[in-house]
Amino acid sequence: MFNNIEFANPEYLYFLIVIPLLGLWYWYRHVKDSADLQVSSTDSFESTPRSIKQYLYFALYVFRALAIALLIVALARPQSSSSRKDVTIEGIDIVMALDVSGSMLAMDLKPDRLEAAKEVASEFIAGRPNDRFGLVIFSGETFTQCPLTTDHDVIRNLFKDVQSGMIEDGTAIGDGLATSVNRLKDSKAVSKVIILLTDGVNNMGSLDPLSSAEIAKIYGIRIYTIGMGTEGTAPYPVQTPFGTQTQYVEVKIDEELLQQVAVQTDGRYFRATSNRKLREIYHEIDKLEKSKIDVTEFRKKKEEFFPYALLAFILITLEILLRNTIFRTSP
Repeated sequence: MFNNIEFANPEYLYFLIVIPLLGLWYWYRHVKDSADLQVSSTDSFESTPRSIKQYLYFALYVFRALAIALLIVALARPQSSSSRKDVTIEGIDIVMALDVSGSMLAMDLKPDRLEAAKEVASEFIAGRPNDRFGLVIFSGETFTQCPLTTDHDVIRNLFKDVQSGMIEDGTAIGDGLATSVNRLKDSKAVSKVIILLTDGVNNMGSLDPLSSAEIAKIYGIRIYTIGMGTEGTAPYPVQTPFGTQTQYVEVKIDEELLQQVAVQTDGRYFRATSNRKLREIYHEIDKLEKSKIDVTEFRKKKEEFFPYALLAFILITLEILLRNTIFRTSP
């Protein structure tokens, strides 16, 4: 159905200013047109009925003004449109697999790797309101901290509760991926993603990371892997009889394995050597994984100037006829 009117040349509507100007001109020209009667009293004329000619005298101006206004509107080309627009926003299902092993307490990122990862991941979640998120944590073993949910406040609060030492220490990357795949395999989302963040080498667990990646590929799940840590050595807090002291330990990240996992599932591998770099990585992932918007739009325009032009023609014709018949002023 036609639901709105648009103008192809709306600039012509500015000419409508001539209508009030015509009114002023008409008033100025005819304000003193009435005759003066030199009589002692006009009481005898008050009972005289007005003729239809007197009532219609000013119709000539009204007809002309309306005709001009209608012609201006017709020049602006009014158009009616019929349209149908179906918009479907399909969010992406994302599971974040977070390494919580003891090495994540290294302080090459501030205040440490784990806290930096939690903070930036929470910012990433807050910026994607249409997506469902889940959280899987792993070290020597793995479990689901939060299943897929659209309640972003809940998952951000659960991120705050994540601490190193919650589960057996170690780095079971394969098991962490397998648990994440299990959370996504039945998802109906168009795009399914795992963001795996770790700072170590796979040394525990029952599943090989590449086998888990192969399963993810079967289910159409893309994996982005992030290696956490600087190059060389990193400061690490160590408990001693004299309290907590900082020692420098070697940074060991199996980048080749993480790259293979990402490539196998059409994902990408990133290296986060600082808080700024980690934010840039999540920003890059945010651009790569945009929510899908399917739009079906039908729009048809129809010219509607003809009724305005026709009515203007009728009014002009009527004014000419009246001016040369009923309101004729010369023989």
